[in-house]
Parts: sequence; C-alpha cells; structure tokens
Amino acid sequence: MFGYVTIDKPELKVKEFDIYHAYYCGLCRRLHALYGVRGQMTLSYDLTFLVMLLTGLYEPNETTGNIRCLVHPIDKHPAVVNKFTDYAAAMNVLLAYYKGKDDWDDERDVKGFVISKALADAVNDITRSYPKKAQLVENKIKALREAEEALSTDLDLVSGIFGELMAGLFTVKDDLFTAALRNTGFYLGKFVYLLDAYEDLADDMKKNAYNPLIELKRTRDDFDAYMEDLLTMMISEAARAFEFLPIIKNVSILKNVLYSGVWTGYRMKREKEQHGRSV
Repeated sequence: MFGYVTIDKPELKVKEFDIYHAYYCGLCRRLHALYGVRGQMTLSYDLTFLVMLLTGLYEPNETTGNIRCLVHPIDKHPAVVNKFTDYAAAMNVLLAYYKGKDDWDDERDVKGFVISKALADAVNDITRSYPKKAQLVENKIKALREAEEALSTDLDLVSGIFGELMAGLFTVKDDLFTAALRNTGFYLGKFVYLLDAYEDLADDMKKNAYNPLIELKRTRDDFDAYMEDLLTMMISEAARAFEFLPIIKNVSILKNVLYSGVWTGYRMKREKEQHGRSV
C-alpha cells in the first residue's frame, strides 16, 4: 500500500523537481544515519510528501548540504533535512516493520520475516521515542489483518482503518491545524488503500486471494466507473482539507502530488488495460 503518494514529474518545473528530490535525499540520508542500511532500504516517496507537508506548514529550521551516496557516487547532490525528516524516517521504519511482521504472521511471507527481523532493534528505539505512534501503527495494521481475515467487503471500514493510521501519522502536535492535517491524512489513506486494492484486483482474483473489491467487481457492470468516482471522492476530500492549511513553501509541489501524482498508478493501469484490449 505504499508508493502511490508521489509526484507527477512531467508536470513539475525542473527547479521544483530538484527541491522535491532534495527532500527525498534528505530522508534517505537520515534513514541511514539513524537506522543504518536496513532503515535506508525502507525509503518511501509517501513519507517524502509528509516531510514537505509538515515543513511547509510549520517552517522549521533546515540544513541543506551536498552529498554523495551509493546511488549517486560521483556527483554531489543537494539534501534537505529538518526535525520532520527524522520524524518521517521513524514512521517509515515503523510502517515497514509492522507491514513485514503482518505479512509473515498472515502469509508466512519470507520477505516480511526478514524485514521485520532486520528492523526489530530500530523499532524498539522508535517505540521509546514515539510510543503513541508505534501503538497506533501496530493497532491499525492488526485491525486491517482482522478485517481481511473476516473477508470484509465493507469498503468504508477497511479503507477507513488505513485512513485512521495515516491521519495519526500526519498529526505531530495538537493545534489549530490538527483537524485539517488529520482529514488530509485520513482521506489520502482511504484513497491509497482503495487504489492498491483496485490495482491488485486481477491478480487477487486469479490467486483466489482476499480483496475487498471482488464482490463489487462481480456485481456491478459499471465497476470501473464506480471505482473512479470513489477514488475521486476520496482524494477530493483530502485536497479540500489540505486547502485549509496556510502553506506557501513548496505548495506547488504538494499540489502536484495531491492533484496529479497520486493518480500515476491509476493512469498506468488504465492505459495498460486499454492497450491490451486494442492488441
């Protein structure tokens, strides 16, 4: 359920992409510094958006440097870090750990076992620093597994669980921005869960695996149109909440993600399907 909250690169200016990439590299850098190579391997575009969102809202002090890394060993490139980079790095590791643990507990997925074991020590440290967030992630991942084991077809329920997880991660303090941040995260989380289920639907039906959309697919002739409307509704609510936040810094990049970037996977799926039908 990760990798959807990213940019629509062709619609960004070159300078905007460079700024986005600097925050992405900053997150990668702090993952390595705080949690080693194992933590760095959990790097996610989704949490880059969170860093930029919180940075734009609260405008913390930042450090910008030019670095080299394994991916770019020759040329130095800019990396931006601030206190929200460290927060997002911790949440990134938490999500990867509990997702891996759940995959092992649920499906005996070896990759999940390896990931959870590799991150266990880091998660112990993160839990001491962010006990409420760690409990939130653990509880919501567990609730999702229970709903899936019950073969729930209640889309509002299952997507809402992931929405509540994202809502919790998007809020870092209790202030006048809390409600808008929570709603942005909540509806973005619902969008991501539903889009992930939509993209996995064909494979899940072939494998006879759980997917909350299977019954809907079998009973609605207008299934694809219905899903597009549902996804549009979720991301529209996320964008509406976002617009209440007084963000100026890098706001065009954040809007690129919310209004276009999150649809990248959906567009690729539909184009692939249309190409397949035309062959």
